[in-house]
Amino acid sequence: MKPDPTPPAPGATVIFDAAAIERALRRIAHEIIERNPDLTRVALIGIPSRGVEIGRRLAALIAQFSGVSVFAGVVDVAMHRDDLHRHRVPPRVERTILPDDLDGKTIVLTDDVLFSGRTCRAAMDSLSSFGRPARIQYAVLVDRGHRELPIRADYVGKNVPTALDERVHVRFAATDDIEDSVWMSRTP
Repeated sequence: MKPDPTPPAPGATVIFDAAAIERALRRIAHEIIERNPDLTRVALIGIPSRGVEIGRRLAALIAQFSGVSVFAGVVDVAMHRDDLHRHRVPPRVERTILPDDLDGKTIVLTDDVLFSGRTCRAAMDSLSSFGRPARIQYAVLVDRGHRELPIRADYVGKNVPTALDERVHVRFAATDDIEDSVWMSRTP
């Protein structure tokens, strides 16, 4: 695939290229294996949209490194968000795909960027509608800080200190039809 030379916003700078994303995901996969001795009880659940791709890639890496196939699914957070009143158009609802039984499972929520913590909280609220996992862990590609809730990631690809007027853009070939990359830009 030909790299997309166009930044996602004027003045954006690359903070992760495709190789760096791959290295970060490989490291996170190894950390998940180390912290979870019984991988048969682990399910990777992606938060739409790019968290689903991260979960899928982590599942493939875990299978490659450990020989154990872990469940990779999706949890929709659209109707569990606390900012629904701020949107003119209701958010797009995604299909939730979870293991048949959450009880006793370790759920690893996967997302692209951790910012305020509100999306993770919405994902945990959504999961509680389907069952009671033994543990919930959180894996993100980028932690940019500025938490509004007491939530932290268990697995982080990269901590990127940002100002409130900066934005992190994650792009994947599978979701955006361009080369994998992470960019940072300042909002005008």
